[in-house]
Amino acid sequence: QLQLVESGGGLVQPGGSLRLSCLASGFNLDYFAIGWFRQAPGKEREGVSYIRSSGATFYVESVKGRFVISRDKAKRTVYLEMNNLKPEDTAEYYCAATTACRGSTDYFSELTYAYWGQGTQVTVSS
Repeated sequence: QLQLVESGGGLVQPGGSLRLSCLASGFNLDYFAIGWFRQAPGKEREGVSYIRSSGATFYVESVKGRFVISRDKAKRTVYLEMNNLKPEDTAEYYCAATTACRGSTDYFSELTYAYWGQGTQVTVSS
């Protein structure tokens, strides 16, 4: 019933753009925060961005000003618009969902999220 499915990954040149989509089937986005994570080979999974149930958005410093997270609650879809892509953005990108809402919650931590998509590959290369 509850399922997250990412799409939109692919190969793009440095400086290019991609928009990732996360279809959150069965999720009421008024009650879930949605995060985007990425993992490059040999590296830890890294929180990139998240949007709270309130609609507030947050970004890790390395993507601030380049990436934009947004949502369409009617479509139950969260987007990650990625602009001015760099080779270091190359990774498998995942979306995840959580109901956590305490003041101490770290939404950049993968431990916060109980629901995960399968991932979509983003490769930035000439």
